[in-house]
Amino acid sequence: MFLLLQLLIYKLIVAIFAPYFHNHSMQLSEQELVRREKLTRLRDLGIDPYPPELYPVDHTSASIKKDFIENEKVVIAGRLMRKKVQGKAAFGDLQDSEGRIQVYFNRDELCPGEDKSMYNEVFKKLIDLGDFLGIEGTLFITKVGEKTVMVTKFVLLSKTLRPLPLPKTDAEGNVHDEFNDPELRYRQRYVDLVVNPKVKDTFIKRTKITNTIRNFYNEMGFLEVETPILQPIPGGAAARPFLTHHNALNIPLYLRIANELYLKRLIVGGFNGVYEFSKDFRNEGMDRTHNPEFTIMEMYAAYKDYNWMMDTTESLLEKVAMELHGTTTAPFGDNMIDYKAPYPRVGILDAIKEHTGYDLYRKSEEEIREVCMDLDIEVDESYGAGKMIDEIFGEKCEHHYIQPTFIIDYPVEMSPLVKKHRTKEGLTERFELMVCGKELANAYTELNDPIDQRERFEDQLKLSEKGDDEAMFIDQDFLRALEYGMPPTSGIGIGIDRLTMFMTNNESIQEVLFFPQMRPERRVVADVQLNEDEKSVFAIVQKVERILLSELKTQSGLSNKKWDKTIKSLTKHGIAKVNNTDDGLFVEVV
Repeated sequence: MFLLLQLLIYKLIVAIFAPYFHNHSMQLSEQELVRREKLTRLRDLGIDPYPPELYPVDHTSASIKKDFIENEKVVIAGRLMRKKVQGKAAFGDLQDSEGRIQVYFNRDELCPGEDKSMYNEVFKKLIDLGDFLGIEGTLFITKVGEKTVMVTKFVLLSKTLRPLPLPKTDAEGNVHDEFNDPELRYRQRYVDLVVNPKVKDTFIKRTKITNTIRNFYNEMGFLEVETPILQPIPGGAAARPFLTHHNALNIPLYLRIANELYLKRLIVGGFNGVYEFSKDFRNEGMDRTHNPEFTIMEMYAAYKDYNWMMDTTESLLEKVAMELHGTTTAPFGDNMIDYKAPYPRVGILDAIKEHTGYDLYRKSEEEIREVCMDLDIEVDESYGAGKMIDEIFGEKCEHHYIQPTFIIDYPVEMSPLVKKHRTKEGLTERFELMVCGKELANAYTELNDPIDQRERFEDQLKLSEKGDDEAMFIDQDFLRALEYGMPPTSGIGIGIDRLTMFMTNNESIQEVLFFPQMRPERRVVADVQLNEDEKSVFAIVQKVERILLSELKTQSGLSNKKWDKTIKSLTKHGIAKVNNTDDGLFVEVV
């Protein structure tokens, strides 16, 4: 009875999911179908295309090239990225995590006995580019001086079922079929990393940046810590949070927008220096320099002020640049950025006066609103004086600061967590480090007066009541912590994503995040089989949803004959349509 019940359940599952499996197979390209046929053939020959056992790698491509010893025996593994068969012999490239090494397959070396099927059948006919191979062999140098592995034995470690989008170079040296469409690269970072070596280099440098920062603070005796990501109050910054719900406690929780208030609790608790690399989340817009999930390093040091923090930050960035480039300079776009200390220190109100002609010192909220109107800067009725000053500086000033510059002494209204300036009434001891026209770091002499802090929070509450959805919450527990006493402290937050952009010459934050946030991917109609040309054209339309017919043809790069066939097929199957409008013929996703 139990076996019968199992059989009935199995048949039910097959009946439910059979359309999915059918539709999935219908989407496969000709190359994908061929690779699945090869998969079946390998299994028929008794070869497991996905063996479970450890493979005893003892060399890498880099170690072979660095310490090359002719006739040395090596065991390596990686993807086969080139395969050029010439009868009884073949050359190829094996790519591992450290680069590529040339490999040489000779039929008689590989198959010394009568049975040549491992070369004739398996290697020549069933192994594809992108397959993972384990290779045993000996080292030699070819007649043209190429360090190479003579293959004496190979095993298939993983069969790839999709062809890699490998670029091709023609006789004139022109490169074709590069995998360079940004949306595809960000969605399929796993492919991007395989076929675009420079991408991997960016992320290796990112790790080197974080390790350098970590070592810098460790050598100062600071402690790396971890603080909560789920928080009952999203404090420490002015930003719109992500909201979630904890079922067991039946309470709302927020993804943290900053870790500042928790780190300052640790200073209250007796630590002299703490830092954290934290994932923060802000439910705001996305562009080339903003992602809703980002990494920031925050550090807090007891008995320090913002002047000490500026000196320390200069030393830190000098060290990062030297570790990464061997010099304090690094290119970014058309500019060469020099991180060598000292950096200029410019008051924010002085910067606004220089670049707009308006002196905002001790001006009222209404007077600042009038300045915004005069400068054609659109501001909401809910904005207070601080947010309007921030808008003025952002639109009229920040793009002037390409080389590292400390913008200092922000008005109190802009800085609810910052200690008032020791000599300048109405200002605070705060700086933002500007690089390439963007904020890289934000730092203060921290406010440790609990009464003043409560009043600042209450001012933020009034802004919230006016409609400012980025105003700070009142964190009663943090106020309680301050009442137990926090020593004089300075703190800083450095955007790791943005620092990586500047240090690796990438102008988009998506280039320095392994998996940036993307819009949901539109699915191809399941029951339509598309060839490679159709997939390529449809991908262009999917990305923009609507495009001029002539522009789509140009971007496709297809010949007239192939273009006509492709567009007719897409419209015939009802997954794209052509609309005749007053502005011309447009192709749209159905």
